[in-house]
Amino acid sequence: MELEINIIDAFTDVAFKGNSAAVIITNDWLSDELMQSIAMENNLSETAFVKVINLHNYEIRWFSPITEIDFCGHATLASSFVIFSKNDNLIHIDFYAEAVGNLSITKMDNGYIQMDFPSRPPEVISDIPSALLNGLSIKPTEVLLNNQAYFVVYENEIDVTSVVPDNELLKQLAPYDVVVTSKSKSNDYDFVSRYFWPANGGDEDPVTGSIHTGLAPYWAEKLDKSKLIAYQASKRGGNIICNVADNKVYLLGKAVHYLKGTIKV
Repeated sequence: MELEINIIDAFTDVAFKGNSAAVIITNDWLSDELMQSIAMENNLSETAFVKVINLHNYEIRWFSPITEIDFCGHATLASSFVIFSKNDNLIHIDFYAEAVGNLSITKMDNGYIQMDFPSRPPEVISDIPSALLNGLSIKPTEVLLNNQAYFVVYENEIDVTSVVPDNELLKQLAPYDVVVTSKSKSNDYDFVSRYFWPANGGDEDPVTGSIHTGLAPYWAEKLDKSKLIAYQASKRGGNIICNVADNKVYLLGKAVHYLKGTIKV
């Protein structure tokens, strides 16, 4: 069997930045074992598998090299980019994912793709796991938790960029990952973050769309503004525009096509 594969750099407008995702579109699901094997072979933070329902409606699943993931923002952006690229006149599509429901996607006139995601704000916790406290080289100012990750808040951006994780300890927090964040010192961004997910995908994720459904409402409340510009301060780096409204978070990003090819399985 031959399958078309596209590799997209998401949350960037230049190649080799942002976060790479592989996208494979099919009319029927492959077996779970085959999808996991393909994701492992690709060795990207995420491989998205998209099942076509019709021109406007799709189902989507996401696999890291380690396991299937409940929700992935950058691979959703990458998948949308591929679908829109194949259909120039298409401006709106809907994805369905079992863990998060319906995801509405719109191609904007300015080159951005807008993704309508559920808001998943974190809540403050007082019982902080020792694996989290000992797994980061800098002590947090505040710790919160949502259904995806522990949110470690720092006072200064330098703490976010310089913190060193002990990924063997952070693995003990499974199924949760860890995001570290602070207000940005730059006028270009409102807040910054880094994302560690050794239990589910790898050491550090370059740009993580899904976690911004928690970061954006947190910082919207702290900074008293509904539109925020976020920067994920990984080695590759990535920019995300976040609009917070009621129970929704609208994430906007650009993407760059890196590779189109055929895999044989």
